[in-house]
Amino acid sequence: METFNSDPKPGRLILPLVLIGMIATTYTFINRVADNNNLEIIEESVQEEVIEEVVEETSTTSSTTTTLPENYIGYLEEITAEKLQAIELGKKVLEANQNWDDKTVTYQEAKQEFADFIDDAELFVAIVAEPGPPSEFANLVSSHEELKTIINLVYNDTIELLAGLESSDTGEQRAAALSSFNTNLDQFINKVEEIVATATSS
Repeated sequence: METFNSDPKPGRLILPLVLIGMIATTYTFINRVADNNNLEIIEESVQEEVIEEVVEETSTTSSTTTTLPENYIGYLEEITAEKLQAIELGKKVLEANQNWDDKTVTYQEAKQEFADFIDDAELFVAIVAEPGPPSEFANLVSSHEELKTIINLVYNDTIELLAGLESSDTGEQRAAALSSFNTNLDQFINKVEEIVATATSS
């Protein structure tokens, strides 16, 4: 006599067992892979950058400066302009002398140039002499007298330069006059710079 199963669907007991087995196998596999490969779960952290605003405090330091009178400043500007004229005159004299040494000009051309320097220097003496500094500033008056003395020496040097050109020697007189001219012109320039520096530093 045959025995029949009373459950018409016996497969519904097998399916849950298969699923449980698959889940267990998957869990075991994942854990084993993670352990064997030293896998770690990295948690990302968000870093917030804090910017601090620094407020700098500046302090203003006031200093007391001495204001020079207008006529004093005017005199300093005047002699500074004269210093520039002296530099220009020096360049022209040196260039003319070199041209004669190099024989790039004729004797008559050189003689005319040297004669013109005498006229220029004479005019420059008059420019330096007047109007001069304000009379109420004794230090400027004294310094200005030195400038006048020096520029007169420069004028005399230009006369000697022409005399040296016309001389029958081999150029010694002209060379000596040129050396004196350069020395005196440098003294004039340095004196002007000294006057200006003293006035502006006090």
